[in-house]
Amino acid sequence: MADDSSGGDGLRARLAKTSEDALGKLAQDLLENSLVNGALTRAFEAREKAAQAQEVAMGALNLPSAADIERLTRRVRSVSQRLEGIEDGVDRLDQRLAGVDRAAGLEERLDGIEEQLRAIAAVLATLSEQTAQAAEPPAKPRSNARKRAAGATPE
Repeated sequence: MADDSSGGDGLRARLAKTSEDALGKLAQDLLENSLVNGALTRAFEAREKAAQAQEVAMGALNLPSAADIERLTRRVRSVSQRLEGIEDGVDRLDQRLAGVDRAAGLEERLDGIEEQLRAIAAVLATLSEQTAQAAEPPAKPRSNARKRAAGATPE
């Protein structure tokens, strides 16, 4: 049974090779034939002229051709890529500005802390003055009688 399947594969391969060779020879003969070659040339020229006529007709009707649509598609893709780049740049700028806003909030907090420190310094200065005054011995007031006695000379 294994011999039958391998024999079938061999026969199939020989037939495929033979038919490929036959088709290749037929195609070569047709291309070498000037009548067939001329007909193919004229057919391709007619196809090209028909495509040009179609483009002219579509242009007259103000309709885009396939080439126009392809060119437009490439441009749209290019603009889309550029726009994505711009969006990325805007996102980075937004993040930087958010950082600056946080720093501005920090600045306000520091200003508040400085104001509180000034108030504490003023309170400390007042307390320091009061403490210094309390530490000084009070000046003894002289009574008027003593002043008179000291100032009067015996007569």
